[in-house]
Amino acid sequence: MISPSGRPRVLVVGGCGGLVGRAFLPEFANDWQIRSVHRHPVASEAPRGVEWVAQDATQVADWAPLLREVDVVVTLAWYRQGPARVFAPLAAGLCRLIEAAARANVRRFLHVSVPAAPASLEEGLPYLSYKRVVDRALASSGLPHTTVHPTMLFGPNDRLLTVMLRLMHRYHRFPMFGDGEYHVSPIAVEDLARILRREAAETGTREVVAGGPVRFRYRDLTDRMFRALGRPPRYVRLSPRTSVWVAATLERLGSSLLYAYEVEWLLSDLLGLPPYEGLGRPLTPVEPFLEREAARLGGPATAVRG
Repeated sequence: MISPSGRPRVLVVGGCGGLVGRAFLPEFANDWQIRSVHRHPVASEAPRGVEWVAQDATQVADWAPLLREVDVVVTLAWYRQGPARVFAPLAAGLCRLIEAAARANVRRFLHVSVPAAPASLEEGLPYLSYKRVVDRALASSGLPHTTVHPTMLFGPNDRLLTVMLRLMHRYHRFPMFGDGEYHVSPIAVEDLARILRREAAETGTREVVAGGPVRFRYRDLTDRMFRALGRPPRYVRLSPRTSVWVAATLERLGSSLLYAYEVEWLLSDLLGLPPYEGLGRPLTPVEPFLEREAARLGGPATAVRG
């Protein structure tokens, strides 16, 4: 269904203020009408003419009015950590959205999920177990859809690579979890937005894993991060068990710097996903991003020796 303006309309649940949303907005705003559902105003939405609906996805009982004249639904809403009582209402709200979208014959539904994790996390971690409730609801809905499983995302003010660089810059050392032989394939958040745009034009049902252009051995990536800062790599080496214990202790003390499940997931060697193909131009390499972020921290501090 095309809106009266002649442009297709996308309903984005989770808003355009988070890491993915900030990349989603410029990718879609020029030729799509955006209806954005989230709790708090986002300054960047107003100049783009975004229709902001001040709603909490956990509280929407009837999605039908929000789905009027909507071509595509995109779900970005999720939390990074919390108990079951945090995730259960959000999963229920998104499942109600899926049911309403099916009744409204929405042309396409795009759902941003997460990669596969170790079985212990899939079964025992609310972050994952409730995400899979939503994944399964969409898979059985009959809606034409794409579920995207991106791996480690990077972009300005992300919660991972940017934080790691800041810690390296401040302390000149960094913890190495285990032997560092596991793999990661960071993907730019702008590339995820491009994937969503491409998938919006697809038909049928697709399950997509999305890695970046290079599958790094983790210790090679962290070495590159030190080099971007102009410092030789220096590590505090921790066994896998100690790594998880340290992260869990920080978590109990109220830190959101790193969660124990994130360390377990990293150590599982399940995050080195293959690159997404079909975007028409190459995926964004991580190295220029690391150099830009290092420059914002003051540039290379010393020449690397040895």
